[in-house]
Amino acid sequence: MIEYDKNSHLLTEIEHNYDLQDVKEPHLYREIFPYTEIPKCTFNHRLSPVDPPKEIWITDTTFRDGQQSRAPYTPEQIVHLYKLMSKLGGPKGKIRQCEFFLYSEKDKEALRRCQELGLRFPEITGWIRATQKDFELARDLGLKECGILVSCSDYHIFKKLKKTRAQAMNDYLKVVSEAIDAGINPRCHFEDITRADFYGFVIPFAHQLQLLMEKSGRPIKIRACDTLGYGIPYSGASMPRSVAGIIYGLRNYAGFPPELLEWHGHNDFYKAVVNSATAWLYGAASVNCSLLGIGERTGNTPLEAMVIEYAQLRGTLDGMDPTVIREIADYYEAELGYQIPANTPFVGRDFNMTQAGIHADGLLKDEEIYNIFDTTTILKSPPKVSITQTSGAAGLAMWLTGYLGCREHPVDKDDPRVVRLKEWVDEQYDKGRVTIIGNAELEQVCKTLGITA
Repeated sequence: MIEYDKNSHLLTEIEHNYDLQDVKEPHLYREIFPYTEIPKCTFNHRLSPVDPPKEIWITDTTFRDGQQSRAPYTPEQIVHLYKLMSKLGGPKGKIRQCEFFLYSEKDKEALRRCQELGLRFPEITGWIRATQKDFELARDLGLKECGILVSCSDYHIFKKLKKTRAQAMNDYLKVVSEAIDAGINPRCHFEDITRADFYGFVIPFAHQLQLLMEKSGRPIKIRACDTLGYGIPYSGASMPRSVAGIIYGLRNYAGFPPELLEWHGHNDFYKAVVNSATAWLYGAASVNCSLLGIGERTGNTPLEAMVIEYAQLRGTLDGMDPTVIREIADYYEAELGYQIPANTPFVGRDFNMTQAGIHADGLLKDEEIYNIFDTTTILKSPPKVSITQTSGAAGLAMWLTGYLGCREHPVDKDDPRVVRLKEWVDEQYDKGRVTIIGNAELEQVCKTLGITA
């Protein structure tokens, strides 16, 4: 069937018939995933058009996937982080949903306490086992949407579930129908989609969900789960690893609109952020993240990274408050005892710290020369300098500017206070010191030398 597309102004094929291929043996893409070698990144040079939705947003899995790699959060900690998340997302709800476990009494307590806050965003959703009892639990807790695991690669269908594709699909459709009957909008987690037979299973299954959605009148969401981080953002990359191809196919072959498509990425190959941005660009309205990227194995897409990515793609924060990112990072370190690597972008203590004297000299003249953006205003994180034997007078002048709290009138590198401090620093390294000089030590030296504002 063809139809005139009002957006592209072209006659467009709108129906694609992909039938389930109920193979006898699993298709494991051994030429791409040999296991005894690093996976292959292959290309077929087929290009999907960039087609971002009118509106895009972020969803969160800190209290679900984020709890699978660390000690469980207490209800008090969840409530505090949930409030910070709402503040970060702003009045437009750019952090649209937040996913909770429903298993334990502590999970339920945390969920109820967050509900009692009465915040519009993020909407509280659940993740449950695919049983009638759990569907009823989610409904009784007042949830409209819950995640359901529907593994879609032959690695999972054949090796884990010990089923055929037809058996898996029939079981999945039964469970989704039961969720709808219980009054829950299903969010289907297409686990391991980047190793799945896209045209032999993913699209036929998605098409059946589309029919079920039309019949029931209830929305069914697809979460495309890059479970092992195999997704590839490169133009012309071939399936099943192409992020663009996956999102384009779910939209155009399965007929799912952007608002019902979500990308869930992992960082095994350092591509969680770029893959999430690619999903936005090619038609998924939402990307699923966790605070600080904490999640299974190498972690999920960091939520704070996608806040910054949103601003880069849309040219606005749309009401999000990025200064809350600093509050979240401080809370993790001070209250949860979580040590953020110092050079982690946006949240690490030293992400905008320089050690080179020539860089410090540039920052003194105009911090825009060596700082990524106004991190003081946007992230409550002013640029910093660490003191080593290469920092020079410029580095010390910059350090003193921060220490003395006079950023509006920076200390000059020829200032007598800098000269005195540099004499002490040079003496340390002349005696054979090789380590950096920390803030606490420098502050004590300043007191000893009588260096004040």
